Amino acid sequence: MPAVKRATAPTDATFAITRVFEAPLSLVWTAWSEADGLKAWWGPKGCTIETASLEFRPGGFFHYNMRFANGTEWWGRFLYREIGPRERIRWLNSFSNAGCGITRAPFDAPIPLEVLNDVTFTERGGKTTVSLRATPHGATEEEIAAFGAMHGGLQQGYGGTFDQLAKVLARG
Repeated sequence: MPAVKRATAPTDATFAITRVFEAPLSLVWTAWSEADGLKAWWGPKGCTIETASLEFRPGGFFHYNMRFANGTEWWGRFLYREIGPRERIRWLNSFSNAGCGITRAPFDAPIPLEVLNDVTFTERGGKTTVSLRATPHGATEEEIAAFGAMHGGLQQGYGGTFDQLAKVLARG
């Protein structure tokens, strides 16, 4: 059986989104770093997040369950790689099972098992800019191509997720 060819993600496979929030960095950071904050806004619109665990430290996990109105449940996890307080968070994002093991996405596209996310935070005049870059990690050429083809969906998905974050931040 031939070996699966792994590739380094080309620059064009990287997805990027930036949003300016009408909130100070301290409030935005709390929304990204605490379980109650994350479950209030993370995930697709219309789902409820149940936090199984949050260890907000390099090497720690955010393990969560996304529950949809139709009864569907999808597990996910972050494996935190780097945390620069109030500056940067880098994590590997993947779908998972209830035991926090990596699983394939619950839909047909051959997306990467893991995506490296790098988010930076900057504050100016009481507003916080959040810039996120997502790149396939340890992916096959087919998975990288599938990820690149998903950029429109990722723009819509992250856009909706960031809209939810904006609403949470507006409540203070």
